Amino acid sequence: MKRMFLLSTALLAACAAPGPGTDASTPAPEESLKLEKVVMLMRHGIRPPTKAAVVPPGYSTERWPDWPVDFGLLTPRGAAGVKLLGESDRAYFGARGLFASGCPAPGTVVLKASYKERTINTAQSWAAGFMPGCAADVTHPAGADDDAIFHGLDGGPVSFDGKRAFNAALAQAPEGGLAAETERHRGELTLLARVLNCALPTCPLIAQPSRLVAQPHDRPDLEGPLDVGSTASQTLLLEYLEGKPMAEVGWGRVSRAEIEQLLQFHPLKFRYANRPGYIAAAAAAPIVSEIVSALGGKSAARLTLLAGHDTNVADLGGFFDLHWQVPSYPADEVPPGSALGFELVSNSKGDRYVRAFYRSQTMDQLRALEPLGAGDSLFRRYLPIPGCGNSVAATACGWTEFARLAAPRG
Repeated sequence: MKRMFLLSTALLAACAAPGPGTDASTPAPEESLKLEKVVMLMRHGIRPPTKAAVVPPGYSTERWPDWPVDFGLLTPRGAAGVKLLGESDRAYFGARGLFASGCPAPGTVVLKASYKERTINTAQSWAAGFMPGCAADVTHPAGADDDAIFHGLDGGPVSFDGKRAFNAALAQAPEGGLAAETERHRGELTLLARVLNCALPTCPLIAQPSRLVAQPHDRPDLEGPLDVGSTASQTLLLEYLEGKPMAEVGWGRVSRAEIEQLLQFHPLKFRYANRPGYIAAAAAAPIVSEIVSALGGKSAARLTLLAGHDTNVADLGGFFDLHWQVPSYPADEVPPGSALGFELVSNSKGDRYVRAFYRSQTMDQLRALEPLGAGDSLFRRYLPIPGCGNSVAATACGWTEFARLAAPRG
């Protein structure tokens, strides 16, 4: 199923892509590399909670703030923030020669989204900034049943061994298991209990254990305080990013610095549910296939945007063992609108390399809807790709090496 829409003004046109060359054992200096193609897996923009009950019964009796859209949808401010990302990406990749002025040639920008409305609207909003006034075709599944790229494990495929996934997740726990992990975060749990107005010492955040629960053909569920901490802290972040007055963010009982502190729960959940090797290998495999096809295939696409979810980005990070840290966020956090990307670059001989990168707005850039400007004030960092022998300044793989790392795993 596809959606077509027309954006508002014109800008930048695509250059023709030269044919790929071969691998080289010793890459050319970094400054001589030419950008050929880009693929970005991007989290959707700002949304409200996905359901009315943000936390389970007993954790809080507070009424959560109202939002301008229904549960789980992209907000107008979320769309505006994503549009700013598109504008910045266009200036950045245009300056590197990937696109010239005017509308990109048909097929040179590919937009794919999950079946969720917020990801479809995110792709549209990004395109509104990246190529205003130009036709943008967002391809997406009709529903959950045929979303193999972004929701491949949702249907409980029989080939996925839930017990093996559970063991892989449990192996991430420190000595002492989930009880020790929960104790490590006693200070943050106590802070969150205060924000939720959950009475101590009987508050479940303090009184109940956290645990992993195996699923027959799915990743394990993290339950208890650590899981509630992940969901609640994300909701507080989204309230802040939406620009709500601080008197409404966490009912006026949390500061910006404390939001940063509480966000530790979100990548912690990724560490157990998304990043373990067996889980990431299965969950990210369809996305990795899209990346390899987009970079190494014969299509005319010069930039491919995959609009998905934070879980998709965490899965992909786990697949390649990539790590990042955006200023104002904990390590391996996936801010709204941020993207884990891959570039195909080549030297003057046509030898090809792949570079991984992360790009994101900071927390305050997004809250203020700060114009990013020609100087490109976005956080953009290249990431070392573990296991790659052919490197450019330790941040890029020769194409053959990358294809080996991207191969399907059992």
